[in-house]
Amino acid sequence: MQPLNLSKAFTLIEPGPMVLVTTHDGKKDNIMTISWTMVMDFTPVFAITTGEWNYSFAALRKNRECVIGIPTVDLLDKVVGIGTCSGADTDKFSKFELTPVQARLVRPPLIKECLANIECKVIDIIKKHNIVVLEAVAAYIDTTRKEKRTVHAVGDGTFIVDGRKIDRKKMMASKLPPGV
Repeated sequence: MQPLNLSKAFTLIEPGPMVLVTTHDGKKDNIMTISWTMVMDFTPVFAITTGEWNYSFAALRKNRECVIGIPTVDLLDKVVGIGTCSGADTDKFSKFELTPVQARLVRPPLIKECLANIECKVIDIIKKHNIVVLEAVAAYIDTTRKEKRTVHAVGDGTFIVDGRKIDRKKMMASKLPPGV
């Protein structure tokens, strides 16, 4: 084993897939790229990390709702591009040729090109760690999409693409909560 600089330790623990989070500030829709995500137990509760530095954060804090869009690897360049410009001066739906779709229960739109979308309400903001806790209120998946592989940010400008799925449901059946 070789020592690793502690400032790089986070690159060893890959979070969930990169997501696109849509918000609405009362005037316009916006999209932000989030690479730090977390599932909270076997419930429809999720967490993302963002804060004051992000243009969309004010809309999240004020309106307390968003949509988590789950892009696939074919959208990687758009996902990275969205994360490298500001919604303060950029219409990201237009610039990145993404299609907003009206959500049922929240004002921010779904993203048609994403594999899945989850409508969410903000239920907590943990300022000390810049964590926004979200409760899902509706979810959708595009079962006709051919590309289903998601992308994970390592944190150093490189990415990992999901690979082959391995099934161990029977082995874990007695350990999972009902309905999973």
